[in-house]
Amino acid sequence: MYRFLAIPLLLLLAAGCRPRPAVKERPALRFDVVEAERVEVPRRMRFIGYLQSNFDAVIQPRVSGYLLTKQFDNGRPVRKGAVLFTIDPSQLSTSMLSAEAELQSAQAQAIEAKNNYDRAVPLAAMNAISRAQLDQYTAQHQAADAAVRSARQALRNARLNVGYTRILSPIDGIASNSNAHVGDFVGPGSQFSVLATISNIDTLSVDLAIPMAQYLRLAGDRPTIYDNDDLLSDIRLTLADGSLYPIEGFYGYTRKDVSTSTGTLVIVAKFPNPDQSLKPGQFARVEATVGTREPQIVVPLASVSQSQGLNSVWVVRPDSTIVYRRVETAGTCDGGWCIASGLEAGERIVAAGSPKLREGSKIIPTLIR
Repeated sequence: MYRFLAIPLLLLLAAGCRPRPAVKERPALRFDVVEAERVEVPRRMRFIGYLQSNFDAVIQPRVSGYLLTKQFDNGRPVRKGAVLFTIDPSQLSTSMLSAEAELQSAQAQAIEAKNNYDRAVPLAAMNAISRAQLDQYTAQHQAADAAVRSARQALRNARLNVGYTRILSPIDGIASNSNAHVGDFVGPGSQFSVLATISNIDTLSVDLAIPMAQYLRLAGDRPTIYDNDDLLSDIRLTLADGSLYPIEGFYGYTRKDVSTSTGTLVIVAKFPNPDQSLKPGQFARVEATVGTREPQIVVPLASVSQSQGLNSVWVVRPDSTIVYRRVETAGTCDGGWCIASGLEAGERIVAAGSPKLREGSKIIPTLIR
């Protein structure tokens, strides 16, 4: 029995005496690396707001009367000079005819007064009438001329009032809804003192609010706070569906007051709207370059790994070993990540992260530019 047990023991002892094979080191992998560069990048800011019409024209009747016609569709474009409303001109036409009669009467009296004055002048020169009588004829002549001018002005006002019964659009734009209907009594002091509003949408504007402290840092040595024409550039509008509006915006003006509730300076940016694809009240996201360019550390997008809100890169040491390092980003710029902290200019990093990378591993770097 012991003889048979000894044979396996001898075999095991012989196997234990054999030298173990050496563990082969993992060969170094080749990776593309890039050098972190410091470049001048624009300061891009994002704003949220709503589009507003360029300006609104409030349509108010200048005369009172009953509304005869409404000649536009609510919410539809109207052209400058188009007739929007007509008011019954009957009573005003009567007043105009009365003013015409008053003018004719005044003109007749002026002719009589002038003839009397013309006859009195040579008679006074011959002492046929007294100086007082001449003065009386002169005063009557001047009063008659003044009465003609007054009657002529009254007729002009009457004609203007008749003309005001046709209400025209003062601008090109979009007509708002009108609460007045045909047959309603409209005019100053009535229920319908405002008939409609015409909004010009050739150009739409949006308010861009910049915190005052940030504005002062970005503005630099600006001679006046009210002129910010060169502060904004490359103003772009993104619509609610995420599409980019094709026309670049431009600086409009700076609002007079700083908001006391938010402490922001409001700059108005404008966007041309030639095909009327934009509407007032539309939600808008605006992105613009504010101030001058500033130096930033920029690396490719693929070189930064993001996990659970943390950003990291693989830094390549001079001996070609790699080390994991967390970084803070400051948004994207020039097609890459702007690094706010954690990386210095000139340091080399792996161009694209890989699950094969390990802390302290050695790689064969291939520098790309």
